[in-house]
Amino acid sequence: MLQTWRWYGPDDPVLLDQIKQTGATGIVTALHDTYEGQAWSEESVIKRREEIEAAGLVWAVVESIPVHTSIKLATVEAGQYIEAYKDTIRTLARAGVKTICYNFMPVVDWTRTDLLYPAPNGGFALRFDMVDFVAYDVFVLLRPNACDDYPHELIARASTRFSELSQAQITTLEQTIIAGLPGAELFHDRPGILAKLADYAKVDSVRFRDNLIAFLKEIIPVAESVGVNMCLHPDDPPFSLFGLPRVVSNADDYRTIFDAIPSLSNGITFCTGSLGPLENNHLVEMAKEFADRVHFTHLRNVKRQEDGSFFESDHLDGDLDLVGVIDVLLNEERRRRKQGLIDWEISLRPDHGHLLLDDIDKKANPGYSLIGRMKGLAEIRGVITALEEKND
Repeated sequence: MLQTWRWYGPDDPVLLDQIKQTGATGIVTALHDTYEGQAWSEESVIKRREEIEAAGLVWAVVESIPVHTSIKLATVEAGQYIEAYKDTIRTLARAGVKTICYNFMPVVDWTRTDLLYPAPNGGFALRFDMVDFVAYDVFVLLRPNACDDYPHELIARASTRFSELSQAQITTLEQTIIAGLPGAELFHDRPGILAKLADYAKVDSVRFRDNLIAFLKEIIPVAESVGVNMCLHPDDPPFSLFGLPRVVSNADDYRTIFDAIPSLSNGITFCTGSLGPLENNHLVEMAKEFADRVHFTHLRNVKRQEDGSFFESDHLDGDLDLVGVIDVLLNEERRRRKQGLIDWEISLRPDHGHLLLDDIDKKANPGYSLIGRMKGLAEIRGVITALEEKND
């Protein structure tokens, strides 16, 4: 498996020279200043690729090309943004970048409520607390009809939690949920997110899924024609937020998408930490079912709670069978090699990492500090080595 590392470009506190020391050889990045749906210029793509190669690394995966809101809502403006998306796919292919990760989450991207949750080892983890989220949605954001989306018992707990929060805590919670986490493509203030949510008032899951499939029917033939694998990232977390439709959350969702567009270029970013909070997502079985469509994987672990809350645990210490998933993906690589496939290798990256040691006092993107991810990559590398020796 190709060991990669997410890098947020020249402004990332983690430098390319440091990434090289972790043992990763591939970079996962994007043009993070181009998020308004316009096509990426060839000049900018080549410049980014050359910057990475100058450090002795390769640009292995794009994460992400944003999907413009007009596409998600299927408005009359969607066509121009779909054409720009196609142009970007072609430009990346000409530059030799053939794996593209993207998502189809509406309004909010990956979401957490706590960026400094004390981990058992003394570091800090990312956490999604369902009670905190409901407290924000119902009592801070005051989203219309929000109470209809939650059980009475959960609303009661959220009311108590809200009454205990200081104004400073409310501000921090709001910034964490809606201001945009690293890699998120959308940034909001309170009036802004309410306006965006109103845009989706008449978009249910059926319509939203139809919009996704219509988009894929446009872009997948282009990707296939230039040898690019599109990797659809699951919803994170894999359930509705703010009453919004989320249609990439479980095996049935992916089956529907793959049945609609059978091309193997219509692939998956197998993100264990995004699928894992939903207990009914049996990751090893899902990895087996969709193995031939896995072109990219994010590996991290979570510990769940009954109310839907979870925190990101050490990579090998959580509720998810990461070893089993890795074993499935290694077997898939062996199958591809036997068939003589050129693109047999699956790129992986250690997804997120605890804030540890010296990084605690340094500037770091939440989940993307150096030491925690390096620890995770080392653990994953050890699992791969052990499994490969077992299967030789």
